[in-house]
Amino acid sequence: MEPNDETPADQVKTHEIGKRTYIVADVDPLDVDGVRTVAVGTGLWLLAFVLLLPFYGRLEESDRVWWLWTCLAGFGLGIIGWDYCRRRRRAKLAGRAVPGPPVDQN
Repeated sequence: MEPNDETPADQVKTHEIGKRTYIVADVDPLDVDGVRTVAVGTGLWLLAFVLLLPFYGRLEESDRVWWLWTCLAGFGLGIIGWDYCRRRRRAKLAGRAVPGPPVDQN
């Protein structure tokens, strides 16, 4: 991948890791709060739980009932994570400090 002809070669950012050199694109990071991602994951855990319910007898015979409870635990933890992300987004939109590690301003 060659640097763009419009960008001078001395302004192209690169990182060297081992024997390889990587060109770093000059783009702003996405402003993603994670609410949709966590909601979709939580929904998938619930869907897996509901789809496994008709097979409870087979799961019990093969000592795999834990699959069902894993889906339920994933759904429960997803609800907690979804609530956390929603609160974090609300705090960010309100301009308050968002809990988390301090960000280096340099």
